[in-house]
Amino acid sequence: MTEPRPDHLPSSLPFSQACENNQAPILAVLQQAFADRRQVLEVGSGTGQHGVYFAPRLPHLVWQTSDLAENHPGIRAWQAAHPAPNLRAPLLLDLAGSAWPDGAFDAVFSANTTHIVAWPLVQRLFALAGAHLPAGGALALYGPFNYGGSFTSDSNRAFDAWLRQRDARSGIRHFEDIVALGVEHDLALEADNAMPANNRLLVFRRGAPAGA
Repeated sequence: MTEPRPDHLPSSLPFSQACENNQAPILAVLQQAFADRRQVLEVGSGTGQHGVYFAPRLPHLVWQTSDLAENHPGIRAWQAAHPAPNLRAPLLLDLAGSAWPDGAFDAVFSANTTHIVAWPLVQRLFALAGAHLPAGGALALYGPFNYGGSFTSDSNRAFDAWLRQRDARSGIRHFEDIVALGVEHDLALEADNAMPANNRLLVFRRGAPAGA
């Protein structure tokens, strides 16, 4: 599951081909889902590629990156190479124990985290979002999900096997479990968007769905 690194990319910049592939389809959804949002907390910013792409294309909001400390140098390097006035340096956020960061966040975005972290950390992500987002706040989750207890593709089945071999606590989560977790924390599923490469972008809204 290793990815080739583009020859032109400086060695200081970590790279994810998946981020390059999915950022435009994700943006098309976020332009609607976050149209009325002002401060977004990105949980698990990873390489930092998403932040530098989304922030200048969503100029009406502040994009706050966050991740484990070990990923901060790469995120900062991407931000130095592609600065934006509404893009913020990464905060330390570890779902295993960090408190909700200071800030008037009215939206959360997280990509490719629910299948990487252990299930208790997925639960804590929802608990934190449900406790701290205001009424109408949005939570957008990108990644692969199973439906009806089944994989949606052979590639997702193979990916899940690779994930579990790497870390038995990880794995593709069941859509129904994620939705139930949202209900538990007052986060109602607003939209389930199909994405390329057998991924989805789930949008939850705290309180009643918008327009209800």
